[in-house]
Amino acid sequence: MLAKNTIQVFEHNFLPIEKDGFEQHHFVALSKLNALHDYQYFDLKHNGVVFKQFVGVIQIDGLTIEILPKVDKNEDDNEDSKKKWQSVLIEMLRVTKKLKIQQVGQANVTKQSIHLLDIYFEWFLNEMQLLIHQGLIKQYYKETGNVKALKGKLEFAGHIQKNLVHKERFYTTHQVYDKDHLIHQVLGQALEIISTLSKGNYLYSKCKTVQLDFPEVKAINANENTFSKIPKSRKTAPYENALSIARLIILNYAPNISSGSEKMLALLFDMNSLWEEYVLVRLKQACQDGDIEVYGQNSKGFWNGITICPDIVLEKKLDDYKKEVLIIDTKWKNIDQSKPSTHDLRQMYVYNEYWESRKSVLLYPSNDKHFNGFIGFEKIHENDHHQCGLAKVSVFKDDMNTLNADLGKDILQIF
Repeated sequence: MLAKNTIQVFEHNFLPIEKDGFEQHHFVALSKLNALHDYQYFDLKHNGVVFKQFVGVIQIDGLTIEILPKVDKNEDDNEDSKKKWQSVLIEMLRVTKKLKIQQVGQANVTKQSIHLLDIYFEWFLNEMQLLIHQGLIKQYYKETGNVKALKGKLEFAGHIQKNLVHKERFYTTHQVYDKDHLIHQVLGQALEIISTLSKGNYLYSKCKTVQLDFPEVKAINANENTFSKIPKSRKTAPYENALSIARLIILNYAPNISSGSEKMLALLFDMNSLWEEYVLVRLKQACQDGDIEVYGQNSKGFWNGITICPDIVLEKKLDDYKKEVLIIDTKWKNIDQSKPSTHDLRQMYVYNEYWESRKSVLLYPSNDKHFNGFIGFEKIHENDHHQCGLAKVSVFKDDMNTLNADLGKDILQIF
């Protein structure tokens, strides 16, 4: 059961203003967010929003909008369907290591709320509790200010300016060794964001408990550049998970957009990329103990600094001199009523040429548990060396409610 201030919609669907608590001020805030990201997340209409291929979650002014994937546009938009596709999204994020939970059913959520943002927040808070239990590290950093004993480097100009009367003080730059360093300042900022956005739900008290156990640190406004300055060492290795989630939260949090009062967090993923990564992981699992090598994003130079890069390359060694190559390009869309675009076919022709592959495949998801297979395997330009096939693989197991963990094996059987 979802909280009353949560809306679930599907990718490419339309959400009108005044429906399910989606008000005009939410629409205005989303338009500002979209402008910040080059209008890639959704299309704005005069009376609502049309979502694109991005899935995930947006929270704004207490309203949570969860955008779910879906293969078949004709599928019913009922609660059972939304629950099923929410599980698909969470499991895909887990398998591709964008989310860490044991499995969808084990996410520690209450009956009051079960949306993606809570799961990310809880993951971060669990990581923080683990770090606090293990013991937070101290680090050296430089501090400039007045001290009562001379240590470090005396800042002469500042010393004259500030201590003309107070002869007993020294204005210096010196090293300090404690817990108020950049890593903890970043984590403290992420905790403050979670505290702001989780008011009213079950995570708020957990966040406050973590904040009480966390040392007082200087408040900062971290940006992309801040994360590049964080040192990496054996000592900071336990912080990697917490920092990666903190980065996701901080860089996607947009308070006071364009002088407004909205506090907004958007964790959105391109479904085309997510499907590609999911297929790649499942194929690598299926080929783990076999004689087929699996490569993702294997790029080659094309023209004047431009590279080309198929989604997935399967390579099987036949002997010391020969190998069989298959190119896979993943497409997250329903192909039932249409044909591949001319652009896609041209792309596959070039991949065949550059990777010396006779066959390439455009791979689509299927919502039909009874169908896994090829839809033809046609020559491109009457050339045996250039063949392209269309293939569909079922997203679900036979129960049609669980994501198909054997998808990689199914793809290999098709080929």
